[in-house]
Amino acid sequence: MRRFAQLIGLVVVLAAMAAVAWLLLRSGDPTSFASGKRVDLADFKGANPTGVPASLAQADPVARGEYLARAADCAACHTVRGGKPFAGGLAFKLPMIGTICSPNITPDKDTGIGAWSDDEFVRMLHDGIGKGGKHLYPAFPYPSYALMTRDDALAIKSYLFSLKPIKYTPPPNDVAFPFNQRYLMAFWNVLFKPGHRFQPNADQPAEWNRGAYLVEALGHCGDCHTPRNILFGLKPGQKFAGALIQGWKAYNITPDPKWGIGEWSDAQLQGYLAHGHADGRSSASGPMAEVVDNSLRFLSEDDVGAMAAYVRSVPSRAARGQLAVAQAPAGQAPPPKEVRADSGGGALGLRIFEGACIGCHSFDGSGAVSKYATLLGTRAVNDPAGTNATQALLQGTHVHTALGKEFMPGFGNGYSDAEIASVVNFVTGRFGTTASALTPKEVSKRRQD
Repeated sequence: MRRFAQLIGLVVVLAAMAAVAWLLLRSGDPTSFASGKRVDLADFKGANPTGVPASLAQADPVARGEYLARAADCAACHTVRGGKPFAGGLAFKLPMIGTICSPNITPDKDTGIGAWSDDEFVRMLHDGIGKGGKHLYPAFPYPSYALMTRDDALAIKSYLFSLKPIKYTPPPNDVAFPFNQRYLMAFWNVLFKPGHRFQPNADQPAEWNRGAYLVEALGHCGDCHTPRNILFGLKPGQKFAGALIQGWKAYNITPDPKWGIGEWSDAQLQGYLAHGHADGRSSASGPMAEVVDNSLRFLSEDDVGAMAAYVRSVPSRAARGQLAVAQAPAGQAPPPKEVRADSGGGALGLRIFEGACIGCHSFDGSGAVSKYATLLGTRAVNDPAGTNATQALLQGTHVHTALGKEFMPGFGNGYSDAEIASVVNFVTGRFGTTASALTPKEVSKRRQD
């Protein structure tokens, strides 16, 4: 009798823990912050926000699928730098979990998805379950793709199946216990995967609904810009408040005027999305530059505008801790400071900037060769942790523009940790509001990140 009572007590405790987890961790619908009534797409009376722009509405499935695959940014995760498109093999190193490699999604029948049926492909996107019933990990953004319509999913499949098959087997995953027990993902999905397709909001304008579909169902912007909880689910209470991704800061993109995009003009925000640059605000680098390269620059002007309108509607959130990156006052850069040997970065930082940086960025930070090289007012130099400035120096960065490819080479192999730390401290001190205090030890760690 006593053991039975203990068993009942354990069940009650577990049930209570599950209830708390449900209340505190569950993500729910990503558009639930907005007022108005969400309805199933079949019952929606307004313009259909899904699919492709009107200019492609009558195009064949391959052309529509190409647009949607770009909007969903498939190439970014399934293409290794210098490798063949969509052949997979890109490694995602996740803290405490291990390494997950993206699969080959070319139509090769042996190593890719060439033998997949329509239902198998849709199930992968909607439920995170691969061929043979194997659960996938949410490094693949199926919690976002779950909102995608079946028609759009099959259009993407048509496009992928039109590509040249590539016979390549990516490296196997190396995932630690208990995360290698894939059946556990079934419980994770209950908490963090929407159980329905995209539901338009009947009380929001057409542009908002289109932007919501592009941002949430296709672009999965929250995967980079929203912090994650202890179970690797997105924190709905900090939607778009900023997060760390592959050693880079994905900045706050809420309408907060100090920490987010609240003071950005429509032209600045749309220019940043479409071309990777907003005058006086920022130039895309790292993972965001890849998003511009592989996805956003191919979208129609109307779709970019819809995304901007939707992002502006999310609740304003202040940045926290290491993610706090303030805008320059009133959207302007502070005047360049007098350069002294004892300023941020010291004599070493000044010497490196004069020798390696001034040719592109100019001594006043205005950008000597391109507006993409402007330092004044940018988030990178206004970050007191110097995170993205460090990664840009170590790895380099590039973005495609209407005029061609704008790029900054990496200096990680040519400069020591102490030299990188000094020049980051110099540029944040000269062009930002607060000089960083980066140490060589921290640079060494960021090389690994």
